[in-house]
Amino acid sequence: MRPSRSRRLLGALGAGVLALTIAPTVAAAPSSAYQLDLGTRADYVGQTNLVQCVGASMQMMLNMMSSRDDRSAATQLRLQRLARAWSGPSRNDRIRKGASVRGWARGLTMEGGGPYQVVGKDTVQEALLAAARAMRTTGRPVGLLVWRGRHAWVMSGFRATKDPLLTGARVTAAIVEDPLNPFGDSTTWGRSPRPGEALSISELSTQFVRRRQSSLSPSLSGKFVVVLPFEIDQRTLRLHGFLPSTVRG
Repeated sequence: MRPSRSRRLLGALGAGVLALTIAPTVAAAPSSAYQLDLGTRADYVGQTNLVQCVGASMQMMLNMMSSRDDRSAATQLRLQRLARAWSGPSRNDRIRKGASVRGWARGLTMEGGGPYQVVGKDTVQEALLAAARAMRTTGRPVGLLVWRGRHAWVMSGFRATKDPLLTGARVTAAIVEDPLNPFGDSTTWGRSPRPGEALSISELSTQFVRRRQSSLSPSLSGKFVVVLPFEIDQRTLRLHGFLPSTVRG
């Protein structure tokens, strides 16, 4: 079920429209249980310190979209700095140590792994179904904002009752990578899942919870937040300022 890496690299080149909800249709698709995993365990990267969860998650996601895996600390730091540069102000105008979810999406897009967008949903199932549909149509992984917005995970795959592009499909498990593995947070949120572990909805819901209220991101306050890939052509990306006027490839 895993798409080729070349297909994932070319995912951003498909013609499409910028939309917050991906709702394509499929004709004559099977209605049996469906599973997809875009990652391999060699793609996994642990964060090098307590604040670089976004940089490490970006590194894993780019590994899943590349023919080679880069697990270097230098790359993770560069990605973290990129995401921070596009993260905007922090609460109370304090110096930001980590990176925001918007910097995460923007950084992936600028690195050629996108385009990505930040989406908030009202329920876990709505967020996971949007994630599954995005992975199904683009062949690219998804980011999950966990711990009320304090930590980043990668969702590399899922299990569903049927093809998520079909009406009535429900996601039954998420395949995830936590850059804090094996440490987690024993005091509040619990253990880190193993790289590539499939979590049931009830297991996932102990850590993938509603984002805290924030005046800086009112549209995402109280939402289940995901970083979703979508399809758009390179020319449109440049017009919207996501890419420079000339890029490789």
